[in-house]
Amino acid sequence: MEIKHSDFLKSAVYEKDYPDQLDKIEFSFVGRSNVGKSSLINSITTRKKLAKTSKTPGRTQLINYFKINNEFYIVDLPGYGFAKVPKAMKKEWGDTMNRYLASHRKKLVFVLLDIRRIPNNDDLEMLQWLDHYEVPFKIIFTKIDKVSANEKYKCIKDIRKKIEFHNDDVLFHSSLSNEGKNEILNFIEKMLAEKFAEPIKIGEEEEVSEEIEL
Repeated sequence: MEIKHSDFLKSAVYEKDYPDQLDKIEFSFVGRSNVGKSSLINSITTRKKLAKTSKTPGRTQLINYFKINNEFYIVDLPGYGFAKVPKAMKKEWGDTMNRYLASHRKKLVFVLLDIRRIPNNDDLEMLQWLDHYEVPFKIIFTKIDKVSANEKYKCIKDIRKKIEFHNDDVLFHSSLSNEGKNEILNFIEKMLAEKFAEPIKIGEEEEVSEEIEL
């Protein structure tokens, strides 16, 4: 797949503000603050400043929509897990995410995980919520340029102690070298053609609370 046109469409908080979907599928990106979400979106769209990084990580609570090739949406979801965010803002984030995940949008969520970091409780809760809402998702390990081949193997082995996945279940990306860009675009193209696969499972389902509290 080649992205020829990519434009910022609008920001939203409430479902009534989401763009008219009609027959468009949306691919949403979510992850911890500083996981490289904006850089990844800019990499796959070949637009250096399409998705903007907040000067204060964790403070942006908006859902940002981008129209791609006039065919589908890319959705930049608010980052989570930033320690200095006040409790009230965390609740606002949870409400925003609850509304989005519970909506009947035709969506697939890419969950971004830093390959150098063991998934924490925030990451695990996000995966559980996607499973809870039966939202199809795909894991992308970011910042792979920061580790050697041997280190990558060890990181994957350690991460598998927290979440279950096969190599075919995940994607890898470096915003520095653009490694993995084509694989992500090819996956999106495949999903557009197939109208989504079944949700990817993360092992045994755990009990979740009624609201997201990250």
